[in-house]
Amino acid sequence: MDILLLVKGAIVGFLASIPLGPVGVLCIQRTINKGKRSGLYSGLGAAVVDMLYAVVAVLGLSFIITFIEEQAIYFQFMGGVVLLILGIRIFYTNPVHQIRKHRRKKTNLIEDFLSVVVLTLSNPLAVFLFIAAFAGIGIVTSNKAWFNSGLLILGVFLGATLWWFMLTYTVNVFRKKFRLKQLWWVNKIAGAAIVLFGFFAVLSIFWTS
Repeated sequence: MDILLLVKGAIVGFLASIPLGPVGVLCIQRTINKGKRSGLYSGLGAAVVDMLYAVVAVLGLSFIITFIEEQAIYFQFMGGVVLLILGIRIFYTNPVHQIRKHRRKKTNLIEDFLSVVVLTLSNPLAVFLFIAAFAGIGIVTSNKAWFNSGLLILGVFLGATLWWFMLTYTVNVFRKKFRLKQLWWVNKIAGAAIVLFGFFAVLSIFWTS
C-alpha cells in the first residue's frame, strides 16, 4: 500500500481548494448566515467534484478531456450565468430570514451541497489543473494500477475536505461576533463579489474569442 500516493493526492486536493474563488466566498457567506454545517456541506460539494476531475486526470480519459476543450466556451458561459444568479440571490437575501430559518432547523443541507456541485461542474477546465499537478509531482497516470489510482483520488478528496473543514471552522469561530448590520453587509459584499465572478466569466468569452 503506497501511502505516499495518498499523501500526494491530499496535498494536491488541499492546494487546489485554497484559492478563494466564488465557491470559497459562497461557503463563507453560508457559514456566517446559516452555520458551519451549511458551509461545510457546500465545501463538500466542491470536494466531490474535485475528486471527479481527479478521476479524469488520473485515468487519462482523453475523450472527456477533448469534449471539455471543445465545449469550454459553453461551460464557461453556463458557469457565469450560475454565478450571476447565485450572486443576485445572495445580494438580496435578508440575513434575518436566514438566521430564523436556521434556528428552526430548516436549513436544507442537501440543497447547499448540490448547488455547489452544479457550480463546480460548470468549470470543468479545472481538470487540467489536476493533470498539471499530477505531472508536476511525478505521477504518470497511464501506468498506475487501479488501487494506486484509487489512493491518489481518495487523497484529493480528503485534502479538499480538510481545507473546507478548516475554512468553515475558522469562519464559524468568529461568526457570533457579527451583528445584524454586519451580516447585511456580508450578504451585499459576498453577493456582489460572486456577481463580479460571473460577469467576468461571461465577459472573458468575448475577450478570448
